[in-house]
Amino acid sequence: MLASGGSRKRQSWKQRAATFLVLEFGYFPNGIQAPAFSRPGRMPLEKIVSEIGMKLAEMDAVLAECASKVGLNAKAMDHPLMGPFSIVQWRKFHLRHGLHHLKQIERLKRSMPGAARADNHSL
Repeated sequence: MLASGGSRKRQSWKQRAATFLVLEFGYFPNGIQAPAFSRPGRMPLEKIVSEIGMKLAEMDAVLAECASKVGLNAKAMDHPLMGPFSIVQWRKFHLRHGLHHLKQIERLKRSMPGAARADNHSL
């Protein structure tokens, strides 16, 4: 998309509704499968933890480059399910998506044996 100056597609009404729910309310519906390359278990946890900061910085650089070419509010790249997003929308999506996963991680931590004892020692 970047080489062509952004997305030429238009969102359907369903894509616009989904975008609104996700970006404005942080609602991620159940039953939607993540792309195979991004599913858990494909990379060791240690590698994920050690590389996440670098990967976020790389993503930020790509979004900044796109913004310099097409602007912050022009539809820059397509989300696979929700259609074209602007850079502002991509940033908000990644924030909401990250917060969604943090909630999942917290639920998993609480369900682990010894979780209550470990929580008593946290800051």
